[in-house]
Amino acid sequence: MTDQKTPKIKTDSLLRKVTLAILHREGQFLMQLRDDFPHIIYPGIWGFFGGHIEPGEEAHAGIVRELHEEIGYVPPELTLFRQERDAHTQRYYYHGDLTVPVSELKLNEGQDLALCSPAEIRLGEKYSAKLGEVRSLGKPHQKALLTFIESNLTNLKSTYES
Repeated sequence: MTDQKTPKIKTDSLLRKVTLAILHREGQFLMQLRDDFPHIIYPGIWGFFGGHIEPGEEAHAGIVRELHEEIGYVPPELTLFRQERDAHTQRYYYHGDLTVPVSELKLNEGQDLALCSPAEIRLGEKYSAKLGEVRSLGKPHQKALLTFIESNLTNLKSTYES
């Protein structure tokens, strides 16, 4: 007999695990405008490149694979910035320098990609030149970027405050 009032808790094997990249260049951050498909999480918003970690895959290997698949580029170094966990998802945020111009990236997933300024991050929206319209930043993406800027990990906080 099961107690109907006992909440079900996801075990680690059922927890969705994702790895995300905060890529920065000259005081701005690379963002992906996600597809407008209703079956994906955060459709039609600006977010990070990255995705699900495959079963048995380490988080770092996952972000390397995802970046290669999504933009054909992996920074020379990716460092774990933070981890977050809620009832459904374990998130691993990595950061690294974007050492090539955005024009050299190949967008293989999503509607657009662009560098996002700190002012756009604080505002929570960005214009897509490809779509010709303004779209919102995902709330968790905005929060992670603001936390990253505050952390001053790259010793460029003053650059990001403009």
